[in-house]
Amino acid sequence: MATSSQAIQVSPAPSGQEDTLRIEMLGAGQEVGRSCCVLTYKGKTVVCDAGVHPAFTGIAALPFIDELDWSTVDALLITHFHLDHAAALTYIMEKTNFRDGKGKVYMTHPTKAVYRFLMSDFVRISNAGTDDNLFDENEMLASWRQIEAVDYHQEVSVGGGLRFTPYHAGHVLGACMFLIEIAGLRVLYTGDFSREEDRHLMQAEVPPVRPDVLICESTYGVQSLEPRLDKEARFTSLIHNIIRRGGRVLLPVFVLGRAQELLLLLDEYWSQHPELHQIPIYYASSLARKCISIYQTYIHTMNEHVRSRFNRRDNPFVFKHISNLRSLDKFEDKGPCVMMASPGFMQSGVSRELLERWAPDKRNGLIVSGYSVEGTMARNILNEPDEIIGMNGQKIPRRLSVDYISFSAHVDYTQNARFIDEVKAQHIVLVHGEQNNMSQLRAALQNKYGQRAEDVKIHTPRNCEPLRIKFRGDRTAKAIGAIAAKPPVPGSVLSGLLVSKDFAYTILDPKDLADFTGLSTSTIIQRQRVALGVSWEMARWHIEGMYGRVVEGVDLEGLRTMRVMDVLDIKQSGAHQLTLEWVSSVPNDMVADSAVALLVGIDSSPASVKMTIHSHKHEHDHAHVHNDADVKAEETDGVDDVEGKDAMQGRAVQVHPQSEHGLKKNLSDQVGSEETADDLIRTEHLAAFLEAHFGHVEEVAIGQDAERSMGKNVEMQVEGVKIKPDPDAELGDEPMLAPVTGNEEGVNEMDVEKDSEVKESKEEVGESLDPLENIRGPRRPALKVWMDDQTAVLDLQDLNVFSSSEALRDKIHSLSMLALRTLTPLADTFILPQPLSSNIFQGKHTELAEIGIEPSTKMIKG
Repeated sequence: MATSSQAIQVSPAPSGQEDTLRIEMLGAGQEVGRSCCVLTYKGKTVVCDAGVHPAFTGIAALPFIDELDWSTVDALLITHFHLDHAAALTYIMEKTNFRDGKGKVYMTHPTKAVYRFLMSDFVRISNAGTDDNLFDENEMLASWRQIEAVDYHQEVSVGGGLRFTPYHAGHVLGACMFLIEIAGLRVLYTGDFSREEDRHLMQAEVPPVRPDVLICESTYGVQSLEPRLDKEARFTSLIHNIIRRGGRVLLPVFVLGRAQELLLLLDEYWSQHPELHQIPIYYASSLARKCISIYQTYIHTMNEHVRSRFNRRDNPFVFKHISNLRSLDKFEDKGPCVMMASPGFMQSGVSRELLERWAPDKRNGLIVSGYSVEGTMARNILNEPDEIIGMNGQKIPRRLSVDYISFSAHVDYTQNARFIDEVKAQHIVLVHGEQNNMSQLRAALQNKYGQRAEDVKIHTPRNCEPLRIKFRGDRTAKAIGAIAAKPPVPGSVLSGLLVSKDFAYTILDPKDLADFTGLSTSTIIQRQRVALGVSWEMARWHIEGMYGRVVEGVDLEGLRTMRVMDVLDIKQSGAHQLTLEWVSSVPNDMVADSAVALLVGIDSSPASVKMTIHSHKHEHDHAHVHNDADVKAEETDGVDDVEGKDAMQGRAVQVHPQSEHGLKKNLSDQVGSEETADDLIRTEHLAAFLEAHFGHVEEVAIGQDAERSMGKNVEMQVEGVKIKPDPDAELGDEPMLAPVTGNEEGVNEMDVEKDSEVKESKEEVGESLDPLENIRGPRRPALKVWMDDQTAVLDLQDLNVFSSSEALRDKIHSLSMLALRTLTPLADTFILPQPLSSNIFQGKHTELAEIGIEPSTKMIKG
C-alpha cells in the first residue's frame, strides 16, 4: 500500500460564508493593565491573560468579566506572572462559571512556580485593612493546583482543531508568547515581550510560521529608548552620586522581573568599586529568597551567558553585596544605602512606606526604573509635585530627587516595528497601550506600510468593543494511502472517503480507512418484497421503459434477477412475488423507491392492459410435466427468445419502444446496421427538437476534404418528413425533403414551393452569411437552421455550432444539450457511486454451473 500523500486544494468559501475571527478586549484595550483578550473562532474560545488594573482595587481592578460566559472557554493562556496579566486568574477560576466548563489554564513551568509566591504576597497586601477581598489564600492555592504547566516550543493540542505553542518572549523569567491555531487560522499573542537580550534573559523569538493575526503590545508607542549600555551607565552613576551626598536610594520594583536584572547589575558594579563595599544594598521582600531559588532552578530557560556561568559553578544569583530584608522592623535606617522595594507602582507596601519616610529629605533620591501605569503613585510622582498624599491621607512634603530610567522589558518603537516586519501578519491588533501611544504607533505603521504599498490592516480595539476579522482561507484536503499513489490531474475526479477531524480534511481509499484512522465501515442491505400480479416479462418491459436498460440474469441462488442502474436488484423470489435488494444510500434509496412505485402500479397500468387484451389459445395440457424441475420451469415462465413470452397470455411481449434496445431495434431493422441506428436515433432526436423550435430544419453535408460520409442510401424521418439524399445530386448539393406518403418517391407540390421560398430567402440574406463556406474537414452530416435573417449549422459529429450570430449559436447549443439529455436513458444519465461492498449479484453468470447451482432459466440481456 502506498504511503505517499498529496495536498488537494478545495475552492474557498463563497461570498457571504466567510469565517470570522472575533477579538474582544476585556482589559488592556487602549489602556495598560488588566490584560484580558478573548478570541472566538469556529466555535472555539481562547482567553489570553487575566490580570488586574494596578490603579484600582477590589472588583474595579478586574477585567470586564461579565461580558463573557466563562463556561464556554476552551483554554485560558497566561503569558507571564506579572499582576496586570495574571492576578485575576484565581477570581475567574473560583468565582465565575469557568469551573462549570471544560476549559483549562496553561502557563510555562517557571511562570507557575513564581505565580504561587507572587499571588500569596498579592493576597496578603490587598486584603490588609480592607473588606473588599477578591479571594483568599485557600482559593488561590486551589486554583493554582489546576493549572497545566507547559514547556517552550511544546505543541499543546486542546482538541477540536485548537492547539497552541509557547515561544520565548524575554521580558521576565518564564514569559512566553502563544502561537494559537484554531481550525488552521494562526494568531500570535505576544503579551509583554522584549527583543533585547539582557544579563539573564534571551530576546523574544519570531515563530517559524507566519500567523494570520498578530496581537502585540504598544506600551511605548513611537518612543525609542536609549541603548542598554548607556542607560546602565547612567543608572549606576546616578546611584553613586546620591550615595556621595549621603542620601538613600529608593528603587521601587516588583518582586520578580526587572528586579533580578537590576540586582545583577548592582552586584557587578559594587564588585568593580571597592569604595562602595561599605554601602549596603537591600532587597526588601519576604519572597526574595524563595524567588531567587526559582531563578536558580530554571537556569536552562535563560540565555547562554547565564547558563555558561552556571556550568562553571559560578551561580550569578548568589549575590556578594546584596542582603535580603524581610521586614522594615529589622531595618536600621542609618546612613546611605540602596533599597529595592516592592511593589513597583508604590500604591502600597514597603516601597510606599519608604517613600513617605524619605520624601522630606533632599539628600535622598527616587529612581523609577520601569513603566508606570496612569493613576499610580509611580506615574504621579514623575511630575515632581511639592507634596504627596500619605496612606493616612496626610500631606507630606516632597524634597527628594526623582529620576526616571526605563529598564522596562517592553519593546520600544524600533524593536516593535522590526518585530512586526519579521512576523509578516496581514492583520495587526495593538493592545496594552494608552490611547495616545497606541494611536501614534498605528499612524506610524500605516504610513510605513502605505509607502510600501503593502495591504496590512492595523486595529486598535477598545475594551468591550468586539473586533471582527473575516477570512476566506483555502480549504485543503490531504490525500493519503493508496489514493495518493497517483497524483491527481487537474480537471479529473478524485473518488474516495473525505474524513474530517478537527477542521482538517483527509481523502483516502475506503480500504485504507482502518489503517489510517482506526475507523470501520458497514454496509446496510435493504430488502423490499412486492406482490407480482403480471408476468416477469411484463415487469421487465415496464422497467426497461423506465430506465432504458437493465441487465438480466440469475443470482448465486438461481433466482431470475434484473439489475437496474448497477445499484438495484429485482429478483423473482416467488411465482407472484418480487424481492428488491440494494445497498442503502441516499441515491440508491431513490432508485429503489422509484422502482417500487413502478412495480406496484404495473397491473393497473393502461399500457399493461393494452398489452394483454389480445385473444389467445386456452391450451392447458400439462401431460409433459413429469418432475419438480419441470414444474418450477413452468411456474417461472422460462423463455427462449430475446423478447420473452408472456405465459399468462400465451403471446410474445414486445420490446418497449422507449427502451434503449427498442429504439435501436426499430431503426436497425430499417437500416440493417445497429451502429448506424445509433447515429440516426440521435440525428432524428436533434432534428425534432430544432424543428419544433425553429420550424424548418434541413440536413446538409459539410466539409470539403472527403467524400460525403452520410451514405447515399440512408434516409431519416423527422416529424413526418423523410430526409432522403438525391442519388443524382452533385457533391455538395443539399438533399431534398420528401413528405411521408405511401409513394416514397413522390414529391409534394407544397414542399417544392416551400423549398423555393427557402432558396429565395437565402438569396436575400446573401451567401456571405452562410456558415457553410467556412467549414473545413471531411464530409460529414449536419443540420441547417434559419431564424429571421440568420443561419446556423449544427455539426452532428461533435455538436459544434457554426453561425455568425452568437445568440443563435448559443440557443442551438442549449437545445442540442437538452435533446441529448432527454434521449439518454436514466441508466446513463445518473452515474451512481458504487457501494463499498456488496454480497448481491456477485460472480459471473457463466460460472454458476461450476459452483453447483443450476440456473432456472436462460440468461437474457436487456
